[in-house]
Amino acid sequence: MPLNRNALIRYRTIDQCLQNRYRKWTLDNLMDACSEALYEFQGIEKGVSRRTVQADLEMMRSSKLGYEAPIIVVDRKYYTYADKNFSITNIPLNAQDMQVLSEVAGLLQQFKGFHHFVDLREMVSKLEDKIYTQQTSSSPVVDFEKNDHLVGLNYIETIRKAIVNKTTLCMTYQSFRARQPATFCFSAFLLKEYRNRWFVLGQSHQKQKPILTLALDRIQNLEEDKKETYRENDSLDLKTFYSDVVGVTKTPGQKSCEVVFWVDPTNAPYVITKPIHASQELISRDKTGSIFRIKVVLNFELERELLGFGGKLKVIRPRLLRSRMIKCVQSALANYENPLAESNEDE
Repeated sequence: MPLNRNALIRYRTIDQCLQNRYRKWTLDNLMDACSEALYEFQGIEKGVSRRTVQADLEMMRSSKLGYEAPIIVVDRKYYTYADKNFSITNIPLNAQDMQVLSEVAGLLQQFKGFHHFVDLREMVSKLEDKIYTQQTSSSPVVDFEKNDHLVGLNYIETIRKAIVNKTTLCMTYQSFRARQPATFCFSAFLLKEYRNRWFVLGQSHQKQKPILTLALDRIQNLEEDKKETYRENDSLDLKTFYSDVVGVTKTPGQKSCEVVFWVDPTNAPYVITKPIHASQELISRDKTGSIFRIKVVLNFELERELLGFGGKLKVIRPRLLRSRMIKCVQSALANYENPLAESNEDE
C-alpha cells in the first residue's frame, strides 16, 4: 500500500511516543507531537487533526501495513503499547520496503569511491547485507559488531534534533555512582559513539558541572524544554575535542601527554595493525619487543585498553600512569589470591 511521506512521519512519531513509557500520552499529546514533527521535517504549519491521528492509530493497529501494533487505551484516556518492547521499526520489511532500500543502496553505492563520503562505506555494506539477507532468506554474510541489550538508543534522534534546532532538553539521569536520579536542563552539543555505546557531550544548566559527557543508557527520561533558553557552545572545538582521547572521558582544558609503552614480540603486530590511538608511533623494535608512543589525555578508558593486554604490555611513562597500572595489576593479583573469592567460585 503506497504511503506518503507525511503519513510515515506521523507513524514514526506516534511509535516513538508510545515507546516512551515515562510519559502518559493522550490523543491531544499525540496530535501535538505529530504536528511538531511535520513542521520540523516538512515545514507544515497547519497541524494535525484529531481525526487524522485517530485514523493513524487504527491503521497502525491493522495488518494493512504489516504493523499490527498492540495499541491500547489505559483509563479511557492514555495511549500506549501493550507490549513494552514493541516498535514498528522491529517488524520484517515488506516488498515495497525492500524495493526502496535497494534503490537507496544503489544510490549510495555511487558515492563510495569519493573521499568526502568515506564514512558511507560501512553504512552501505550494512544496508546491502540487510537487503541480501531479506531477499534470499539466508544468513548474513557480514557480521557487524552489535549489542542487542543496549538501551537508550531511542534517545539518539531526539538529541540529534535538539542539537540541530538548538533546543534545550529536560533530562532525568542517574550515573552508576549516584544513589538517586537527578533531573536538570541540558544543552546538547555532540553525539559520540564508543565501542557500540552512545554518549552526548553538552552543557548542564546547573552550575556545579557545566560541561558533561553523559551515557545515553543512563538516561531515564528525556524531553524538549522550549521554555528554557538553549546555551550555545562557545568554548569547545567539537571537531577536535575528542581527537586526543581514547574513549569519551575528557575534562575541557585537560592537556594530553606522551604515553610510551612496551609490547612483547607476539602482540606487537596487533598493535601495529590496529593502533591504540591515531597518534601512535613506533619508536623502536627488536627481538625483545616494540616500543610505541601515543599522545592522549589520561583517563579510565586508556587504562582499561592498556590493561587488556595483561602482562604483554608495560607502560614506561608517564610516571603517573605507570603507577596507576601497577596498582591495578597488584589489585588484580590480590583478587586471585583471595581465598574467599576461590571458595565462592567452587560453590
